[in-house]
Amino acid sequence: MIISFDLDDTLIPGTKQFATEKQTIIHRLFGIEKIRLGTIELVKQLRNRKHKIYIYTSSFRPKFYIKFLFYTYGIPIDFVINQQMHNTQLKVHKINTSKFPPAFNIDLHIDDSIGVKIEGERYNFKTILIEENDNLWVHKILDEVG
Repeated sequence: MIISFDLDDTLIPGTKQFATEKQTIIHRLFGIEKIRLGTIELVKQLRNRKHKIYIYTSSFRPKFYIKFLFYTYGIPIDFVINQQMHNTQLKVHKINTSKFPPAFNIDLHIDDSIGVKIEGERYNFKTILIEENDNLWVHKILDEVG
């Protein structure tokens, strides 16, 4: 299964705040962004179950930076979709949404936005909504994935 994760306010705190993984001196030295507590363990478990991990963000961060960010936490990312790639694919599919996982063969998308959840219902893609104060978010995803 291919599972994608949104970045801002889902895995990286922004307007929403949540507990984050411990940062090393390297993270602080290079200004590497913090990631949500539980992300490392979740991805390890998903990889052990042979799932592919994608990042699907509406940010314009470069793809190499996103891969590097997660690499510094020991998390290999299989594929990154940023806003530029998203825009290119949506032109091909002639759809106007904030996210469209089917364009990238994604089976499950994890996001914090109710708008993305609504788009999933409208365009028939599976989304798990993670809320800011959801301390059981890792279990929620693992239970859904099976």
